[in-house]
Amino acid sequence: MATAPIQISAIRATSARQVRLVCGVILFAYVISHFLNHALGNVSVEAMEAGVTYHTAFWQFLPVAMLFYTAALTHMGLGIYALYQRRQFRWRTIEPLQLVLGLSIPALVMGHVIGVRLGQTLYGHEKLYPQELYLFFVAAPSRLWLMTILLLIAWVHGCIGIYFWLRLKPFFARAAPYLLAAAVLIPTLSLLGIYQGGRSVEIESDDRDWRAQNLSRRQVGTVAEGNTLDRITGGLTVGYFGLLALALAARGVRAWRERRGGMIALSYGNGKTVRVPKGLSVLEASLRHNVPHASVCGGRARCSTCRIRIIGDHDALPTPSQREAFVLTRVGTADPSIRLACQLRPTSDLSFFQLFTPHTHATDGQASTPARIGQERYLVSLFVDMRGSTQLAEKRLPFDTVFIVNRFLGAVSQAVIENGGQPNQFVGDGMLALFGLTADPQQACRQALKAAAGIATHIDELNELLSHDLRQPIRFGIGIHGGEVIIGDIGYRDHIVFTALGDAVNVAARLQDMTKSLACEAVVSEEVRRTAGLVDDALPQQEVAIRGRDEPLAVRLVADARELTALVDRSARVAA
Repeated sequence: MATAPIQISAIRATSARQVRLVCGVILFAYVISHFLNHALGNVSVEAMEAGVTYHTAFWQFLPVAMLFYTAALTHMGLGIYALYQRRQFRWRTIEPLQLVLGLSIPALVMGHVIGVRLGQTLYGHEKLYPQELYLFFVAAPSRLWLMTILLLIAWVHGCIGIYFWLRLKPFFARAAPYLLAAAVLIPTLSLLGIYQGGRSVEIESDDRDWRAQNLSRRQVGTVAEGNTLDRITGGLTVGYFGLLALALAARGVRAWRERRGGMIALSYGNGKTVRVPKGLSVLEASLRHNVPHASVCGGRARCSTCRIRIIGDHDALPTPSQREAFVLTRVGTADPSIRLACQLRPTSDLSFFQLFTPHTHATDGQASTPARIGQERYLVSLFVDMRGSTQLAEKRLPFDTVFIVNRFLGAVSQAVIENGGQPNQFVGDGMLALFGLTADPQQACRQALKAAAGIATHIDELNELLSHDLRQPIRFGIGIHGGEVIIGDIGYRDHIVFTALGDAVNVAARLQDMTKSLACEAVVSEEVRRTAGLVDDALPQQEVAIRGRDEPLAVRLVADARELTALVDRSARVAA
């Protein structure tokens, strides 16, 4: 029964874009397999023939073939639907290029697919590399350029799709150089393989025996059969262009009906008002009229940065789609006046204001992209706070207090940096440190625990150094928790900072506060203890109530943070 809500959430999270993405990944896997097979031409034509045996054995295996052709037809259909549905493009990005390239692929690949696959099905043709290379390099060289263009278009279209998919993933920054190398190397080797194989076939085709062996009726068919396949290709190509024309005509009819249906006014709450036809989403209206509007995912309902709050009555608005409702639920928004601008298509005048101010240039107001856009990833948050700073300030000169607090934060930062973390936010006499920006979750958890031990050690050294000036030694509290957070640049104009937002950060702050009532130096969540691989009985366990959470949270109490280094090292040895 516990899996039912998860399944329902997954269904609600699914959109046409995600179905198109899954189909595109399947097709791109086929393209990679095909390109690698072409690259074998750098060895020999025989190597290409041997490779295509395994290639076809996999992709023509009935379940795989059904999945492949279903994905191809679905992807093509959703591409045409995207042409109809998309009302406004971000012309400064590569999204329109991706759509144009994708829509051109079926027209370019039609002849090749029908000539090879349908020829095999209808007439039993056995066209493999020797026959195709002979066609491109000897019989009809003009087709070679068409095939080269097709290969490049398919590859660029797929790479753009993969980029849009992976750019917000936590590992993308590390993987980007390798992905770029593959994106350049694979098509280069493929085209070189086709050229080398074609040159070999061109030379061998002068031999009569080779022609008799490779250009028989069983392999290439008769002229009449070729003409039939060409007519089928022409008919399907015309039908495909008809579908594109139908989508464009439907766009025109929709625009005409929207104009007849009247215009509505969208007021942005800052004095800016635009008039748009009914049916446009709020985000599309912003793009059409060059109104800056935050949207990290580009209007795909994969983020919530385009959120707006409706001013006045919101009962007459269209109900949220399943996708919009899923996103709003995930970010914990139950207020019906808050909507996603990329999904809301108002049918009457609307007043609202944006919840996230778009990142704009300070002088000219032109929209620009932040240096680091938001992305979701697993991080470990460590909050540390200095105890008794208020009493410390009451009995010292202000500059003396600032000096001591700075020495405290310096000692803490040093311990964090030494253990692979990043000091992130300084709030008064407290600090947030992040672990996992360049490490996997287990390593991040171990780094945070060792950093806590390092903080205790450095504070001991600081207490000894300032013993002549401190009536009581400096004490501290530490909270550590890990989980999925959003990281990115946040702020305004010249005050942009890189930070993390999310429940995991808030919980770490709450745990730090609890060190006072629980009389310990650190409180570590069970999530961090388990991910770090510490033995179950390493630290005493307790369940605590977290403000804003319905369920209690299992935590581990650390009376002496200095012991954490030994515990982490022992767990690492056991794991090894």
